[in-house]
Amino acid sequence: MAHLFIKDIQPGQQLQDIYMVTQPVLRNTTKGDLYIAMFLSDKTGKVNSRLWQATEQLYQALPSEGFVAIRGKSELYQGNMQIVVNDVQVVQPDQVKLMDYMPRTDKNIGEMFEQVKGIMATIENNDLKLLTEAFLNDQELMKQFCIAPAAMQMHHNYLGGLLEHTLNMLNVAQVLFPLYPKIQKDLVLAAILLHDMAKTQELSYKIGFSYTDRGQLLGHIIQGTQMITQKADDLKADGTPVNPEILDALLHIIISHHGQYDFGSPKLPATPEAFMVNYIDNLDAKMNQTENLIENDQGDGRNWTSYQRSLETKLYRNRVLENDG
Repeated sequence: MAHLFIKDIQPGQQLQDIYMVTQPVLRNTTKGDLYIAMFLSDKTGKVNSRLWQATEQLYQALPSEGFVAIRGKSELYQGNMQIVVNDVQVVQPDQVKLMDYMPRTDKNIGEMFEQVKGIMATIENNDLKLLTEAFLNDQELMKQFCIAPAAMQMHHNYLGGLLEHTLNMLNVAQVLFPLYPKIQKDLVLAAILLHDMAKTQELSYKIGFSYTDRGQLLGHIIQGTQMITQKADDLKADGTPVNPEILDALLHIIISHHGQYDFGSPKLPATPEAFMVNYIDNLDAKMNQTENLIENDQGDGRNWTSYQRSLETKLYRNRVLENDG
């Protein structure tokens, strides 16, 4: 039987299929009964799921991320799709077609990485050139950089997403530079390369997408500053220290790139370069998020997606120019 993809599930369907399970949690109902809350996903999306009348034994048998065969039913709960699972059995990874479950960029990863390296080669400041090259020459790190997702859910949440997001931002920056000639271009380019580099450590993406323990405890902004500081320490030990003022300016962009305290930034942008990186980051994230939602969200009707809490709106998916004339 062909796999029923998450994006194709309709409310009220009886389900019997294999899905990726992530982040199962054993909880109590208000009556004290046990149930399991978990995410079920494949390459097309992720959906909240519940297994009622669970047991400790069943919960312990589930992997923190892996594959399960389920029987259940889909339903709408507070406007969002949910799967109520009646029966679940663990499935070994070698029994599934992984490409059905791990979303991946549709762009060429090798070509994108070469483009990133080409743009970074234009950096003229020697301190920033040495620092960014220390990252680009770290082969194991770059291997992870090329396959990591950029996020768990919001944007570029697929293999190769971090690389795609970074390249998009670099390309946008190059378009903006001529409009703002006083901007310190090398700082912007270096910060874009490094702003989400720690997603390679914050996220786990070998089977499903989840947070590592360290990523959950620290987050990629803190981890990113640690990675940059470590590379700078290595350069200093090799006799090529990075100018402290330049390093501080770069680290400021990294810790402020989310733009708001509510979004996890320890500091707010305080330099033109920090503002530029923040807005470019937000722009590319929003464009990717809205494009994917318009294409894949089941919505409340033909012309509208469902309400998106992160955007505080529904999205109008009707392309009016294509209907003109």
